[in-house]
This record gives sequence, C-alpha cells and structure tokens, in this order.
Amino acid sequence: MKRHEFLRGLHKATANRNYLEIGVNDGRSLTLSRVPSIAVDPAFKVVSEIKCDVHLAKATSDDFFARDNPLAHLKGGRHPLRNLRRGRSPLGHWRRTTLDLAFIDGMHLFEYALRDFMNIEQYSDWASVIVFDDMLPRSIDEAARDRHTNAWTGDVYKLVEILNRHRPDLVTVLVDTEPTGQLLVFGADPKNTVLRDKYDEIMAEFEVPDPQKVPEAILERVQSVRPDDLLSAGFWRPMARARNIGASRPRGWPPLRRALEEFGVNR
Repeated sequence: MKRHEFLRGLHKATANRNYLEIGVNDGRSLTLSRVPSIAVDPAFKVVSEIKCDVHLAKATSDDFFARDNPLAHLKGGRHPLRNLRRGRSPLGHWRRTTLDLAFIDGMHLFEYALRDFMNIEQYSDWASVIVFDDMLPRSIDEAARDRHTNAWTGDVYKLVEILNRHRPDLVTVLVDTEPTGQLLVFGADPKNTVLRDKYDEIMAEFEVPDPQKVPEAILERVQSVRPDDLLSAGFWRPMARARNIGASRPRGWPPLRRALEEFGVNR
C-alpha cells in the first residue's frame, strides 16, 4: 500500500476532528483532509485542490510553534505551559486545543523530527495519533544525513529507537507502506518532559557522520506491520468514541494500550 493510500485510510479510521501537517510540499497529503487543518512548510508549492478549512503557515516548524497561539485556526490552542506561566488555566479562558491526527514529514534529519514531535505532543493526548513519514529507508545511502541520492529519507528512522528507549510510556507501530514506511505513535502525554530534558544527551549520541549505521531490522522491515491490517484493527472505533466523550488518560489509555499490544502480538 502506498503512503497516501494509507493516510487516506488513517483519516477514516481515526475519525479525526482536526489535522496538523508538517511538510506540505505540493499538497498531495493535505488533499486527504476534510476537517479543520493546519499545514506548515517554509517553501510549500501547493498544486492540488485543497478541500478542507486550512491555514497554510509559511514558516519552519520551529518558528511556527514559537508563535503565541499556533493552533488558533483550530479554535483555542493557547500553549498550556505558557498559560500557566501567565497565571491562566489551560482549561480556563483559552481552551486548550487537542490534536487528533498529526503528520510529520518535514526536514529529514532526526533532530528536526524529534523537535516536531515534542512540539506536537504539547497539544496532544492519549487518543492523538502522531505519524512520522520516511521511517524505513531502503538503503544506507538513502538514510544519509547529507543527501546524495534522488530518493532520500535521511536519518529520521532513529526516532524508533529514541522513542522506544526514552519514552516506553508510548506505543510505536512501524507500518510497511511504500515507498519508505511510516511510524505511528500512540499515548502522547503533554506533561512528559523527558525528551526535552534529555535532548542534548540524545543529540550527542545520535548525531553521527555518514555513513549511518542503519539497523538491519529497519532495512529489512522485520518489525513493521501491514498497513491494511492496521487500518482494519478493532481498536479505532472505541478509541474515537472514548476520545469524543472526553475520557481521561487514566480511563482511556490503558484499554487502548492493551488493544495495541494485543494487535502487535496477533499480527
């Protein structure tokens, strides 16, 4: 299954009420959205008809999330930590926006993708679905930090190890889409600061010169799931139902995590 076909299925499976995309390029993935959306890219060149209520932000993702109210287009969106510093409750005057579905396909270097995740997580919760693109490079050359091939994933595949090691509270699912795979992350926790606290440590370990030592499990896709199996899994509808009624993390996350782990065992 090609990545855009999978993304189309993901919009349907998640029944998402809003959408954030980092890395717009020509807008092909953005054409799949039918809900209020934000798309961020410093040099987008949209050539396709967009069929959603969208705010196109011409900015780097770092600059975008540094704005005072980056998710204003999605109704609300004040940064919870900034609200608290100003003495305002994140559930008070400005209601906090929670992202249902986010797609990270920006700069193909792991540190950019990591910062994108950290920023997105601030506006996510246990029922949010965060997707990374280009997570299964097909060769060491394709995974280089210094691009020298036509098709290029860069070293964003490192997010698999980084998240699994430093954030075992999350559930990550590698998906065998064509051409270069994707990673879905479940269980976001905006209160968790581990990645921010360890960012310098992570950079010191994972920022290494080419050629990159890509794990065989990544190159051979041995830990990835079939996209159609994932889209047809039974946990999507209960997840959306619990999300829509505002189930708290202690109530909603444990059953979703069990369902995800059962899916991984039985696939």
